[in-house]
Amino acid sequence: MEISVFDQQSSKKDISVSDSVFSVDFNNALIHQVIVSYMACARAGTRSQKSRAEVSGGGSKPWRQKGTGRARAGSIRSPLWRKGGVTFAAKPQSHRKKVNRKMYCGAIRSILSELFRQGRLLVMEDIALDSHKTKELVDKLGSMGLDDVLIVTHKFDKDLWLASRNLHWVDVCESSMVDPVRLVAFEKTILTETALREIEARLS
Repeated sequence: MEISVFDQQSSKKDISVSDSVFSVDFNNALIHQVIVSYMACARAGTRSQKSRAEVSGGGSKPWRQKGTGRARAGSIRSPLWRKGGVTFAAKPQSHRKKVNRKMYCGAIRSILSELFRQGRLLVMEDIALDSHKTKELVDKLGSMGLDDVLIVTHKFDKDLWLASRNLHWVDVCESSMVDPVRLVAFEKTILTETALREIEARLS
């Protein structure tokens, strides 16, 4: 299949890309499963609380069982008491949901194909800025009529990263760092030609 590649002057050329990467049927169930797994793996799961067995103190019975007129008590560290333990204490845990590499790559291919079908995928020869000024990037994207955009480059571009970091509607990443959550989070996605070829080679 053919994809149009634009240069800085908005002139275009057509290049051939693999149908197995950019012309795949949309698989909603697979994409949902991979995104849920990706977001679950990002959870720290480091919360920790103390149960009544772990709170210090409470080694002896606070008063005798009968005859005091008060309710029975076996420990001052009961969850019912102030400074007592937590009834169902949270412990560190892993929220990891495993998906294999074939499923992950299949989801990325499905997302890229759907972005292309919807006209939300734009390929450019390169995205170069003269400086790290945010205004320059805003003007460049504005001239292309773009907002809410993910920019994918083949390598780290410091000027581009500095120019975009104060814009909540723009994100910049390298082709090796592309993930399904980023791809579906933005209205438009810009790929440089080199990044396109790297992603194509990795997913073919």
